[in-house]
Amino acid sequence: MLSILYYLFTLLQVTFWFIVSIIVLIVTYPFDKSRYWVHWCSRCICATLFGVPPRMRRTIEGLENIDKNKSYVMVINHNSGFDIFAAYKIPLNFRWVSKKEVFYVPFMGPLLFIHGDIPINRGNAAAAMAKVIEDGKLWLGRGASVAIFPEGTRSKDGEIHRFKAGAFNLAKEAGVEILPIVMTGTNNMFRKKWLINWTNHIAIKVLKPVSVEEVAATESKDLAQQTQQRMTEALAELREQVKNEKK
Repeated sequence: MLSILYYLFTLLQVTFWFIVSIIVLIVTYPFDKSRYWVHWCSRCICATLFGVPPRMRRTIEGLENIDKNKSYVMVINHNSGFDIFAAYKIPLNFRWVSKKEVFYVPFMGPLLFIHGDIPINRGNAAAAMAKVIEDGKLWLGRGASVAIFPEGTRSKDGEIHRFKAGAFNLAKEAGVEILPIVMTGTNNMFRKKWLINWTNHIAIKVLKPVSVEEVAATESKDLAQQTQQRMTEALAELREQVKNEKK
């Protein structure tokens, strides 16, 4: 029963913020090219989504590694559809790179469109890469960051798998830092039969960014491998930390 009420509440608050986001976009469009205030609306949606259940937690560490005056290519491990919502805990204005199919999902799709996120066709690798570079550079030039799941799809076993080149090519083309981020717990949002896990803990850790100089001097393939290794190690440490907190 509580899960049903939570779903209804979520539907109502998403509908409310969807309308607010449209109004905010119209009002701020002439002077807010980075869509900071639209992004703020999305953060409110997610803060409510995770903040209402009293025992559900969404924590973040490594904030000292973020310079809010910079734009980054953010690379994040991908375990669940809830990764997108959880990531709004990160205090940056960013645009998502998402498969185009997500933009057709009721409520979520229109929100992504209003937010300015980047749809790609995963069935056409060359076109997807070109879209990431073109639109990514546009948003980075406006002062926003770009968030990418470098694995290209959800991990079926929760581990981090081989990274694709798109995020790293974009960072090199745009001349910006890469900001690695790991998270755990997003695949534990539900218990059996879509019942909410009211005690779930989503933990996020922001790693030290890869400098512009290192991005420029390193081949995209090597950047991908090195970043994957760093994130794999950081994810194992984060999981162990969460496990010890439960004891």
